[in-house]
Amino acid sequence: MANTPQARKRIRRNERRAEINGNRLGRIRTFVKKVESAIAEGDKDAAKTALSNAQPELARGVARGVLHKNTASRKLSRLTKRVAAL
Repeated sequence: MANTPQARKRIRRNERRAEINGNRLGRIRTFVKKVESAIAEGDKDAAKTALSNAQPELARGVARGVLHKNTASRKLSRLTKRVAAL
């Protein structure tokens, strides 16, 4: 258990940030799943639209510190390659 006031505050802050970051990560996953479902259906136009919507979400995740930049870059690259292959 935390003994100092600063440590208690840090625990409270970490709980709030964990909830916010979890919501951000869930939002990013939702956008990526929309792209993947459009690819699975074979709908190239929908996949392109979903990809263009997912790209800024991934970039925002990197800017907010939820995702590593290489992770976002890798995901975007793989999704772009799959959409182009349709």
